Amino acid sequence: MEKLIIYQLFPRIFTNPTENYVPWGSLKKNGSGKFNDFTPSVLAGIKDLGVNCIWMTGIIEHATKTDFSKYGIQKDNPNVVKGEAGSPYAIKDYYDVDPALATDVNRRIEEFEKMVERVHEAGLRFIIDFVPNHTARVYHSDKAPDGIDDFGMHDNIQMNFDPRNNYYYISNQQFYPDFDLGAEGDAPYVEFPSKATGNDCFTAFCGKNDWYETVKLNYGHDYNDNTDHFDPVPDTWLKMLHILRYWCSKGVDGFRCDMVFMVPLSFWHWAIPQVKEVYPNVMFIGEIYDISLYRPFLDYGKFDYLYDKVNLYDTLVGIETKGWSAAQLTGCWQTVDGLGDRMLNFLENHDEVRFASKAYAGDALRVLPSLVVSALISKGPFMLYYGQELGEPANENEGFAGDNDRTTIFDYWSLSPVRRWLNKGEWGDALLSPHERWLRKLYKKVLTLCNERKAIYEGEFFDLMYVNLQHAGFNPHRNFAFFRYKEDDILLIVVNFSHEPSVVNINIPELAFALAKLPQGEMTVQDLLWERSYKICLSPDRQVSISLGAADAVILPLKEKTGNKPVKESSEVNAPSIGRKSKKKPNFAQ
Repeated sequence: MEKLIIYQLFPRIFTNPTENYVPWGSLKKNGSGKFNDFTPSVLAGIKDLGVNCIWMTGIIEHATKTDFSKYGIQKDNPNVVKGEAGSPYAIKDYYDVDPALATDVNRRIEEFEKMVERVHEAGLRFIIDFVPNHTARVYHSDKAPDGIDDFGMHDNIQMNFDPRNNYYYISNQQFYPDFDLGAEGDAPYVEFPSKATGNDCFTAFCGKNDWYETVKLNYGHDYNDNTDHFDPVPDTWLKMLHILRYWCSKGVDGFRCDMVFMVPLSFWHWAIPQVKEVYPNVMFIGEIYDISLYRPFLDYGKFDYLYDKVNLYDTLVGIETKGWSAAQLTGCWQTVDGLGDRMLNFLENHDEVRFASKAYAGDALRVLPSLVVSALISKGPFMLYYGQELGEPANENEGFAGDNDRTTIFDYWSLSPVRRWLNKGEWGDALLSPHERWLRKLYKKVLTLCNERKAIYEGEFFDLMYVNLQHAGFNPHRNFAFFRYKEDDILLIVVNFSHEPSVVNINIPELAFALAKLPQGEMTVQDLLWERSYKICLSPDRQVSISLGAADAVILPLKEKTGNKPVKESSEVNAPSIGRKSKKKPNFAQ
């Protein structure tokens, strides 16, 4: 068994070496990362962090303001493209890859396939986005296999809804948003009749805050009377099944499926088993924002994992930014009890603000308690976003994205911390600041533990909050404590979200001794994070006293372990243990 550790990256930006980039810069000016940049060495550097899976965002070809027409790729109207590079979720060809990622555009598919081979040779799994809900406003495939028609090619455009159509139409109305469709390029964008916009905007008059660069796909649900028309199987279903199998044939190991709740649940129930019938090991991860839909999409919808954004992630944000009580974390695991190991946890992704940004913590060094809780609370996957491990603050105005505390997905750009870590393919910490080196080692320590300790990758969870809510030595608003245990591997995990150091006194109930088979008596244990030693007495009648720094955590092994996965020699060489002895943050000014 292995705990999934996913590294999400945006290849357009991740390996882009350009230093003199400018807001709204073109591909020629700002440059782009390439498939060929993912060398065995670079992939080894990603894996070194404790990662075993890469999710590359922006692989499938999408609408862009860059003109690739000399390569036989249809030019997009710039008035319905967001940013110079375009949104990676405005798909213009489900069977092609982004030409900006190719060194030789004419061989772009081959370059992609070679990169996937290198990812697998590095011992990593590889997933891409599957965007089922919408396409670019103009869809045309020049790479589709023979016999595969474009979406909308045979639609009856006189019908607002027809179960045989691929799109929804606003009958007899021209697309007329609240911005100028002739502001850029050689000709205005004209769409008649208007199609429904991707964010369920069933009007011709969408606005700039709508997903105006996309149009919604029709899966057989009639939004006029809320009826379903799934028999016979809609054409959109058949097209999407073929697309999923196509990418599996290219070596893709799984899909992060975009906005899964905007597509009928019945489609997933139908499609995922058919993909797995041919490719049994492919995984499906669903982006979802409604807790009441978790179980239906896991059970009936057949997803392997789902985002736990509106539960655990939002609670951690509240604790860090709004003073919410850490005791609310108990409600998070209870909400997904029985499903927790199929929840994907994270602190950052392309939709959310960066942890180090002014909109979140404002300080990357405060990440430890949130990181430990998010990564270690379950056997489920943990995901991090490229540059997170270096404290990327997203404090630049890239162009279309603006200064929004996120890293752009619409612009050609480059990230200084990532660029310096890559160091022209000779990855390492030579060009990193002391702050960045310390932080990356911290992430590596936590993420590597996930698959070194069987208590984490296959163990049980025991929440200690219920016996520690009402005594003076434990602050349930700033502290959270729990066990992870499996046979002879027992870990006591305690975090402090406070801005001040804390002495945390923890009651351990008899039930925990019985379930985890805890030893009793005095012992000296060494924290797995900082190598600090603690003398404790384990007893139902005694409290365990732990000293923690501000924004700190400890992971204490309470039993002599056997059978845990050994630390690989290479990881010891490339990133020695953090070895922080003091309770204070290091001085990076030196």
